[in-house]
Parts: sequence; structure tokens; C-alpha cells
Amino acid sequence: MPFSRRRFLEQGLVAAAGLPVARSLLRGEPLPKAAPSERVRLGFIGLGGMGLATLQAMRAQPAAEVVALCDIYTPHLERAKAATEGKALTFKNHEELLARDEVDAVVLSTPDHWHALCAVAACKAGKHVYCEKPLGHNIAEGRAMVAAARKTQCVTQMGIQIHAGENYHRVVDLVRSGVLGHIHKIHTWVSRSPLGIGKPADSAPPEGLDWERWQGPAEARPFNRNRFLFHWRWFWDYAGGLLADMGCHVLDLVHWAMNVRAPLSVTASGGKLLDVDNTTTPDTLEAVWEYPGFVLTWSHTTLSSQGPYGRGLGVLFHGTQGSLLADYGTLQLRDERGQPRELPKIEQPIPRSPGHHREWLEAIKAGRTCGTDFEYGHRLTTVCHLGNIALRTGRKLHWDAEAERFTGHGAEEGNRFLSRSYRAPWHLPAE
Repeated sequence: MPFSRRRFLEQGLVAAAGLPVARSLLRGEPLPKAAPSERVRLGFIGLGGMGLATLQAMRAQPAAEVVALCDIYTPHLERAKAATEGKALTFKNHEELLARDEVDAVVLSTPDHWHALCAVAACKAGKHVYCEKPLGHNIAEGRAMVAAARKTQCVTQMGIQIHAGENYHRVVDLVRSGVLGHIHKIHTWVSRSPLGIGKPADSAPPEGLDWERWQGPAEARPFNRNRFLFHWRWFWDYAGGLLADMGCHVLDLVHWAMNVRAPLSVTASGGKLLDVDNTTTPDTLEAVWEYPGFVLTWSHTTLSSQGPYGRGLGVLFHGTQGSLLADYGTLQLRDERGQPRELPKIEQPIPRSPGHHREWLEAIKAGRTCGTDFEYGHRLTTVCHLGNIALRTGRKLHWDAEAERFTGHGAEEGNRFLSRSYRAPWHLPAE
């Protein structure tokens, strides 16, 4: 079952919008209407591929009304405005959008290095915030986002759409039921086809792009097409590679099912094994986190789409009484001899989600917390950052989750990666 971004987006839409609404959207059928007084008025910041997909999913929600759009790339802004029949206000700077009283909440789908700046500013402006994963470019940014949300009591959610899916809920039910016995090891992986983006020369930015502002707090670089649009994910300046990009989706199932907060230590190896493009994050990575009572491993490659058990991504729980293999939409339960086993009846299943996006909208209206709020999202994103830091330092690092600092041998080197220096005039607002 090779991984594909299209398949992920389709499954994510169903999980996010809720089955009846998502199916209507995919078939182009009319959507149910809600009175304006019942709607949450949304502003969107960042309208690339994921931003546009989330815009369409939110428009499918009766409780949402899209009123404002922001992007510093004119073609994206115009495309998104057309998707709203030209009704939404448009802005080039997020500060102008956040100043609008008609905006109740914002959806952030910018590159990772802009997440914290936009989210903290949104909370300070009194807007509820939905932010795509990973929560921040680094651990300090994630903690700042949590602090801002707590101080302003904004309702937050990190965009890990598959969290709302039925299959993830079934896996959590099975793991927590004890049917696997003591779970001592969990293996996770993502395998992707080679990027094939090569090493294009630097060039002038495309028309309609403010490249200076796009870079924002990151180090100034000449424009290169591989640093723009989708492939910015593979540069340390803006993101954390495949582990940060997909880890929040895959490792979510581990943290949720095992009900854990943080690992005790981490080690990793790998890197860029083939010099076939100008990206800076690893094409191959093996990471190991030690938790109380079990070990978690991650394996990724961007050089091949072939993964274990014929799956482009997956999670395998190893227990003393059996194993459980899962991905976004399927699961396989086996006994301790490796033989297929019927799924047991779950007496007290965990509550199901009405849909990832709908859950956030309903939480805003009810004044309650989402299951994947910024605190949960920060803890999950931190695991990804820890794996990358272990790789970049080449050390086994011990993690103090309360202090959010490394301790012991190699701590000083590891702690240098917990935050970054912002390029002037950008700075992360203090509490």
C-alpha cells in the first residue's frame, strides 16, 4: 500500500470534515446551511497546496464562514479568492488580517518557520488558531505558542487530520484494551519515492512573490525554486525534513495509544546519502527514542517508496501477547505466534470525533479544548525535533521533559538546537 500525498489528502478530508459532509464535498453535492449567527468567521494565512485543501474542507463545514485570506504569493491569493467566489477580503501581510474585527479565528498553513510568529500574533489579537503540523520550527517556538494560547485562552488545534479517522480510534482502543500484553517496542516508518528535483541554479523570484518576506526570520538566501512551494520542507532553514513533515501524523498514533508525554532519551543516524539535489535535510534517517517501558523507532527514506510489509508508512506495535500493524486506513492484529487474530470486542471505546476541523469549530463555540490542541501538538512535535537534533549532533541525548532541556553528556551541544536566532527585524513576541 504505497504512500501517496493524494491518498493522504483524500483520507484527511474525510476525517477532517466528517463522513457525510466530506462525501458531499467530494461528489460536488450541495452542503447543509447554517445561520450566520452560528458560524465561526475564519481568516486563512498561507494558501499553498495544504492551505487551499484546508480552505475547501472548512468551507464544507456549516459552522464556518471564510471571510479573509492572506498570502504573499499573488497567484495563490487569487486562486483562493476564486474558491470563495470572490467574497473574502484579501491581504498580503498577516498583521492586517489579524487586525480585522470580523475575523474570529485563523487557519495557519504557512511554511513551518512562520508558524510561531503568526500563531503568537493571532493569540495576542484574540483569534482562535488552527495550525498545520508541525507546531513550530523548533522546540522553543512550540512552547511559546502554547504559552500564548494559555494566556489568551484561545481555542487551538494542530492540523493532524488523520487523528479524527476511525482507524486511528480503533487502534487506540485495541492498544489500550491490553490485548497485546506489555508493549515493549514500536516501529514506525515512512518511505517515499526520490524527489527528483535536482540542483537548479538560483534565479529571480517569480512574479507576484515577496521573497524577502517569505524568508521572514530565516537566514537570507537567494531565491531557488527548490526552496519555494512544496519543497521548502527539505531545508533546515524552514523545516525539519521528512521526520518533521510526517512524524506528527505517524507518531501521533503512538503517543495517543500509549498515553505518553515525552521520551527519556534519543539517538539517531543517517543523513544525505546521495548528492542528487540541493536539499539539506536527511534522505535517510533511523531514530530511536527510549520511553518508560518501551522503545520507539523511526525509519525513513526519500530514495525508495518501498516500506516494510508493502506499506509506504506504518506503525507496528510489538507486545508480549501479539502485534498490531496499522496505517491510516487499515490494521492487522496477530497473536504471539504471528497468526491472524479476530478483533476483540471493545467494552468502552474512546469517544469518536465529529471530524477534525468540525471538532475545532465546535470547541470554539463551546469554549472547550480540542484533543490535538497546542499542548498536545507541542509534545508530539518535540519528539520529531529531538530525532533531528540527535542526528545533527551525532550523540545520544537525554531529555528533561519538564525543563525542556537536554541533560548530561552532550547536553550543551543539543541545547543549541532548541531555538534559533531570528533575522532582523523579526522577533518572537514575549509573553
